[in-house]
Amino acid sequence: MPPNDLPHPPAPLPPAGEGSTVIANPWAALRQFTAARIALGRAGVSLPTDAHLAFQLAHAKARDAVHLALDVPALQAVLSGHQTLALHSAAADRNIYLQRPDLGRRLDAASRQALLALKPSAQAQPAWRYDLALVVVDGLSALAIEQNAAPFLAILQRRIAAENWAIAPICIVRQGRVAVGDEVAELLGAKAVVVLIGERPGLSAPDSMGLYLTWMPRVGLTDASRNCISNVRPAGLRYEEAAYKLHYLLSQARRRQLSGVGLKDETAGDPGLPAAPHKNFLLE
Repeated sequence: MPPNDLPHPPAPLPPAGEGSTVIANPWAALRQFTAARIALGRAGVSLPTDAHLAFQLAHAKARDAVHLALDVPALQAVLSGHQTLALHSAAADRNIYLQRPDLGRRLDAASRQALLALKPSAQAQPAWRYDLALVVVDGLSALAIEQNAAPFLAILQRRIAAENWAIAPICIVRQGRVAVGDEVAELLGAKAVVVLIGERPGLSAPDSMGLYLTWMPRVGLTDASRNCISNVRPAGLRYEEAAYKLHYLLSQARRRQLSGVGLKDETAGDPGLPAAPHKNFLLE
């Protein structure tokens, strides 16, 4: 779905005039172009009841998304065609995770041991066992991961299939932050890591997934070493477009041996993808 296509367009405001207590906003027609809360009208000096209730519902969905537990077995079942590993951060539960971001950036002891157990003997171990590690993290919205991770990964893997990327088992981390992917990839021996993570819910987007690419990941890197692609979801950046951008960044990272501030997304859009059906009204 194109980014400016709304899956659930805003409900029309009640008409102003006789029998209506809502005074319509003169630019209400622009609501068709955005999910943002604009041109809601007013009832006296207050919001209309419909708009107020819609805001409360969106706020409740955002709170629910933050506290929803990721169903790891269900996600592993959807990814049944791939080897997966279930891991956990050093944040023991959701309350600790929300209060201690630092613990979400590191694995717990059991998860580290599980990854170390995958390594062959030191004599047989190459410097780099994998080209790419894919790390799926619940982040601040498990809902985003449950809805978007599997379909996005299917499209991404079709794009990179012909390029001989040696891909590590897909790691699923509960109570994780972006930087936990660095430790996972370092223990796996991967040259690059892509972290798929549930982003902080907004009041119109509780299901947004972010993608973070890091070349030569290791514990202690900062966000300056990463490239981010945000708002991946059917009502935001489409899977196909996000996979196109990530494929470009992965290819350039491998060619240039870097990521982060030194690597820019220079894609102008995939010419093979259908154009959005609606133009940007601001540019017309």
